Amino acid sequence: MAESTRPSPADPDAANCRAASPAAVKRRAQQSTMGHCFKKVTLTKPTFCHSCSDFVWGLIGFLCEVCNFMCHEKCLKTLRAVCTCMAPSKVQVPVAHCFGPAGQKKRFCCVCRKQTEGSTALRCEVCELHVHADCAAFSCADCRCCHLDQNLQQESLQHQWREGDPASARCEFCRRSCGSSEVLSGLRCEWCGVTSHASCCHRLPAECALGRLRSMLLPPPCVRLQSRNFSKMQCYRIGESGSQDRNNWDEAEPAAAAPRELQSAAPETSKQVFKVFDGDDALRRGFFRLAPSCRGVKNEEVEAALRAFYLPGEPHDFDLENVGAVQHHHSSDARVLRAKLRRDDVIKVHAAWSRSSAVSVEVSETSTAASVLSDVLLQLDRQGEDASSFSLQEVYMSSKQVQRQTLSPQEKMVDKLQEIRKLSLRQMNQTRFYIVQNQNPAVQVGLLISGLPPLLTKEEYCGLLEEHLDFKGHLVALTHFYEAQGAVALQISCFAEAERIYMLSKDTTISNKTLTSLIIPEIQCQKLGDAVCPLLVFVNPKSGGLKGRELLHSFRKLLNPHQVFDITNGGPLAGLHAFREVPRFRVLVCGGDGTVGWVLGVLETVRHKLVCREPPIGIVPLGTGNDLARILRWGPGYGGDDPYHILASVDEADEVQMDRWTILLDAQDVSEDGKDSGVLEPPKIVQMNNYFGLGIDAELSLDFHLAREGEPDKFTSRFHNKGVYVKVGLQKISRSRSLHKELQLQVDKQPVPLPNIEGLIFLNIPSWGSGADLWGSEADGRFSRPRIDDGLLEVVGVTGVVHMGQVQSGLRSGIRIAQGSYIRLIVSKELPVQVDGEPWLQAPGHIIISAAGPKVRMLRKSKLKQRKSPSSSDGRSDSPSSRDGGH
Repeated sequence: MAESTRPSPADPDAANCRAASPAAVKRRAQQSTMGHCFKKVTLTKPTFCHSCSDFVWGLIGFLCEVCNFMCHEKCLKTLRAVCTCMAPSKVQVPVAHCFGPAGQKKRFCCVCRKQTEGSTALRCEVCELHVHADCAAFSCADCRCCHLDQNLQQESLQHQWREGDPASARCEFCRRSCGSSEVLSGLRCEWCGVTSHASCCHRLPAECALGRLRSMLLPPPCVRLQSRNFSKMQCYRIGESGSQDRNNWDEAEPAAAAPRELQSAAPETSKQVFKVFDGDDALRRGFFRLAPSCRGVKNEEVEAALRAFYLPGEPHDFDLENVGAVQHHHSSDARVLRAKLRRDDVIKVHAAWSRSSAVSVEVSETSTAASVLSDVLLQLDRQGEDASSFSLQEVYMSSKQVQRQTLSPQEKMVDKLQEIRKLSLRQMNQTRFYIVQNQNPAVQVGLLISGLPPLLTKEEYCGLLEEHLDFKGHLVALTHFYEAQGAVALQISCFAEAERIYMLSKDTTISNKTLTSLIIPEIQCQKLGDAVCPLLVFVNPKSGGLKGRELLHSFRKLLNPHQVFDITNGGPLAGLHAFREVPRFRVLVCGGDGTVGWVLGVLETVRHKLVCREPPIGIVPLGTGNDLARILRWGPGYGGDDPYHILASVDEADEVQMDRWTILLDAQDVSEDGKDSGVLEPPKIVQMNNYFGLGIDAELSLDFHLAREGEPDKFTSRFHNKGVYVKVGLQKISRSRSLHKELQLQVDKQPVPLPNIEGLIFLNIPSWGSGADLWGSEADGRFSRPRIDDGLLEVVGVTGVVHMGQVQSGLRSGIRIAQGSYIRLIVSKELPVQVDGEPWLQAPGHIIISAAGPKVRMLRKSKLKQRKSPSSSDGRSDSPSSRDGGH
């Protein structure tokens, strides 16, 4: 047990009680601090020290038999990196991980310290933990604490150290190299990015200043979320479908549970191995590990079994029992690892209100939870307080979920410890006890339910939810209604009711549409400093192939995951609703022009419900054309840039204004005397940011759109997408259409004659069709120079596919027709149209284009090339995300 202490055999009292075996003597001779069990080994290949990251010169090194930690002999005296078996004892605030499939880059497992490879590796979606699938069960709940809840509070934000630095990292204290691309070495704070040796980190200030990105990062003390039984995947709105099979490592086949070194070595050597089960729980599930067999040397077999499960302790405190015929295991080489019964024990109890307060308490057969509480209060100098106002809480720090259970005052502590040990020694190692104050805080769980029919009244939404979700009115309050999006926000004052509604809504269908339920954190704006302008990030993981997925992971680990939203899971409304009371924030959209338009459209409809009604918006281009990103200097596409540098560029970006336009299709026509002259069909209203096209360019977009819908898996590359555009264009090169005979154009209420053209395009930005300058740069006295904030649209014509190809290659520009702020079109025949790359067939009728309310604020990348590097401002040599290629 990581949080219990027992008399050591090296103590005189213990030595008088029992004689130490030769294996135990050897183990104590090899045992160092921090739980490692080192042995001297002869090196046969170039090796690096995991402590100082330097090369191990000579043929002798020291290797931990439990976690494969390698170091110099000189580093043994200053060693501070803990062994995997002792990692649970170093957890400050237990927070579960969110495991998902790892990427393809070189990484090292944080449990066995070996390189991860193939498709069996896992990574946490929130922090820098990387493990093998069969090692994940032996990691502990040491993820980043990104919010406050009612369980364990933080005094202040402290460094969250994670082992593993890139080769270029330098120690913040001694300024020597502390990283390596060959081994798992060095420590990095996952909030501020400061790097350090494990032997130097205790000399740095404990409090974290959040580093270079502190002005855009949402501080954890400002986020409140009462999660209780909700998993971290649900709290961070991470889709569980893609990683569901990865999270089932507890259900792995027995053969997959063998230690990696034995899996690879067993076929090639004559080493005998036996199966080891960790208690009754492992027997029930058939989950075993393989350990080397040492016939006739019992203590060495027990020691091998402890190493297989990464458990601390002395071999003489454990036994190996033969399985026999239990649970259908008839093999004679199957054993169950058990802890010997003991009448007395020592447990460590932590104070929930402080990171550093922990006391050791002796327990006997008569000790109860109430007596332990009295002893703890006495040692904490709080003996004058009423013990009945405190409780003893058992916390199981599994890497997948942190489970809490309040013990009854009469519960016998020795019986409780024996019960846990009988079930699983690994669970005992990952269990600790807390003293908590009895409080009854008001429960407030925020849920956002979307997928409802749009444009209903509040009463109709209440009726739908009562009918399908059957919620209890005295426990649920409907706080916000978003009629245009068909969504409502609920405030629930009961955990059980919140969990029931959350799960039930995911299986509920209304009007042939499945509801979406998301947990929304509460941002305590009064705690935000004046210098903090948090960044709200929307990522479309389906854009840019796998790059969108990697960006989503990178931004979650660089920022607070509560400010990073997967836009395919609930849309932009979830993020805007969470930030509705933040007085000042920025938005970063990672996707194509369609994704940017989606965010701008939702922002327009909910603007009146936000305290910050006009947040400036930046772009990471992940689409095919990316015309808006081009004119705002964010580039033609994402080329794998360091996500840390992207965030730094957003922080330094300039704010500019941009026009937006409303397009009414088949709008009602009103005659000069004010009477209606007839309506062809109800009007369709769309928003336009970049351009609006009719004719040949829209026809090409429509053909491309239909091809992508037929085989979406093939359209994951910008180059492939452009190739399809070229192919579609060549097929229509000989076709002609007299568009000027099918349209009537009015600009600012003045009729404008059209030349012989096949396509008509209205430009809001000076970039069209993946960066082409359709308007041209030549001076023309008839028109003013186009700008994105001039309140004017440029009307341009093209004569066909050949003309469009010449524009794309820069040989020609389009035919300039007009400039204006109010456009009216009369369409006599059905023809293809497209708005910002979204095409469809439009029936005959009227089209009106006018300005859409106030201008939007966009972020334009600064032209400054000499940027202040992170090392010059924070003393760091590299960005936190550069480790993606480091190990």
